[in-house]
Amino acid sequence: MKEKYPSHDELLAIGQKYIANSYSPYSRFPVCCVIVSASGKTYVGVNVENGAYPLSRCAEQIAVGAMVTAGERQIREVFIYSRADEPATPCGACRQIISEFASSDASLTCENEKGVKLSFSVAELLPHAFSLKAK
Repeated sequence: MKEKYPSHDELLAIGQKYIANSYSPYSRFPVCCVIVSASGKTYVGVNVENGAYPLSRCAEQIAVGAMVTAGERQIREVFIYSRADEPATPCGACRQIISEFASSDASLTCENEKGVKLSFSVAELLPHAFSLKAK
């Protein structure tokens, strides 16, 4: 049986819904990340800031954590929604975290509320990812 994966419109609707739950009082830069696993399930994260900045968590980290907590280990697609003037791409740490669970050809789309989109493969986003995995 072929798995059903969410459409772009479905991912956009999820991003638009959950971005309101971002806790970003310091940066005022809300972000929502939707991870689509190999099974087709979606996992959502929003950024959660803290007055002690190093304790803040990016939306991508929270979404990957939700996927791992649910017992899944393979990212098929990443969708990041923001209200920024330019679509927000993952920070360096999040690129590395995504690369831990995604194949190099997994897709990543960043879109803002104006409908501007950037699309990459994980390899394009982080071409020389650090890995301890045996090749």
